[in-house]
Amino acid sequence: MTPLEELGEPLYYIAGNAAEAGFPTPPNPHGQSLRTWVRSLGGMQKEALVVNAATSTAWRFACDEGAHLGGYNKAPNPLTYLSAGMIASYMNEVTALAAQRQIELRDLELVLENKYYREGDFRKGTMNSGAKPPELTVNCEADCDDATLQTLLYEAVAAAPLNGLARGEHPSLFTLVHNGEVLTPTAVTPLDMEPFPNPGDNFPNLERLANSPAVPDLVRFMAEEGATYEAFLKTRTATDAERGDISNLHMHTRCVLRADGVKHIMKEQYGPEAPSWEFLSSEDGRAPDAASLISGGIGLCFMTQMGRYSHMAKLPLTDYAIIQDTHFSLGGASGGTGQAAVAQPVETHVYLETDADNDTAQKILEVGERTCFLHAFCRDDLKPKVRGSKTSRAA
Repeated sequence: MTPLEELGEPLYYIAGNAAEAGFPTPPNPHGQSLRTWVRSLGGMQKEALVVNAATSTAWRFACDEGAHLGGYNKAPNPLTYLSAGMIASYMNEVTALAAQRQIELRDLELVLENKYYREGDFRKGTMNSGAKPPELTVNCEADCDDATLQTLLYEAVAAAPLNGLARGEHPSLFTLVHNGEVLTPTAVTPLDMEPFPNPGDNFPNLERLANSPAVPDLVRFMAEEGATYEAFLKTRTATDAERGDISNLHMHTRCVLRADGVKHIMKEQYGPEAPSWEFLSSEDGRAPDAASLISGGIGLCFMTQMGRYSHMAKLPLTDYAIIQDTHFSLGGASGGTGQAAVAQPVETHVYLETDADNDTAQKILEVGERTCFLHAFCRDDLKPKVRGSKTSRAA
């Protein structure tokens, strides 16, 4: 495979020919369905294409890992995508619900903590990964009382599409194709349908959209200087000991609105540390939308865990790819439904090429699912913790 630095492509772009290149739009049962294709580029590097049925936009994303996982830090890691998409989704619902209730929120800042843990031995295939409830803090000035603001925030979080996966238990569903042979998964929940045809290597057929509406600097390494960075540092609450705790993973993310309405997101990781990134997000095509970031993150995380386990256990995995469907409702506020979010379990078709037997392929799938932090996020019932902090100009 060609590594990211030799592909000659930006980390993000809108594909203008997704359907023609072999990446069709998925069915859309709840209002916002996304189909994600992910292929390995070798090592920890991957690329994904996410097609959103609600917008018909296809975003191509690149992914890498930090040096602690054998990566080269050439692109954001999967958990970064999930955190960016989650905080963007919360921002969508907070601003939409405030507008509907005619509550003005000034100097609005969202701060999100995503924490994950792991237990067991990865090499032996006994590791389990898990997610802790997200912690959201909203800082703003508002012309309403504290109780009114807190109610708005709780209802906005409940309206966010990702909350449909966070609340309740949603074990992911899988098909498995090993060396061209369809297998029924034995250690994860089977998806009751035939696998999609393996699309092969269609990524080289993608072409960037001409006259793209995307704004500059969609993703970049965090600029660790200036007023914006200083404001980000003030949102840190983790102690030095917590930031150095390598037994857990902690994503710290901040989101504010630019003057043009595009969301500006800054994210850093603790335990172990990885590069810090800045993202832009928007629901109108100027930057990746929240649901595409979320769906890309889930698929990329699962791919990382399959590849990582195979490498550490010295299993002969020669090629692997997935096609993943995620089905969300529209945002309760931003989509005008007025309802709490709903989501279906994640559906993933897994394609493995190995020089080993079918039992080995089943083990790679099993450990990949069990150690994937974001499949754990879907599998567990996680109630977000929400708090508001405001300075009111009027009682």
